[in-house]
Amino acid sequence: MKDPEVPVLTIEDLGVLRDVAVDGDRIRVDITPTYSGCPAMDAIRDDVLLALTRVGFEDVEVRLVLAPAWTTDWMSEDGKRKLTEYGIAPPTGKARHGGPVRIALGVRCPRCGSLDTREISRFGSTSCKALYECRACLEPFDHFKVI
Repeated sequence: MKDPEVPVLTIEDLGVLRDVAVDGDRIRVDITPTYSGCPAMDAIRDDVLLALTRVGFEDVEVRLVLAPAWTTDWMSEDGKRKLTEYGIAPPTGKARHGGPVRIALGVRCPRCGSLDTREISRFGSTSCKALYECRACLEPFDHFKVI
């Protein structure tokens, strides 16, 4: 199932799909939003319900699971590669919860590979991305924040 905001990623690539439990004709799917106010979760829930009822499941439950909170650590390496190919700089490094705040030293441009980039806005096309500009190729691009 594709993510509605980044259509090159599946919800599995993104790490939003947390668990699937099948018991006969009953299926339960747990999904976790990338952040608590993510507007795509209703669309994701509806898409999962529709896809599973189409293949014959009659008793489908899609649960929104908020704890533990989603982290970019849950993204697959394949998903990060797909982001780069799509023109979005993937998150780099591991998320740290607690302790000092990490500062990115450089974000590689997904188009030309340059590290000569700068953050234009802490929020990009969605709240989980920041807007960057490449000083080498002069192209703007989103960067998936490490969360």
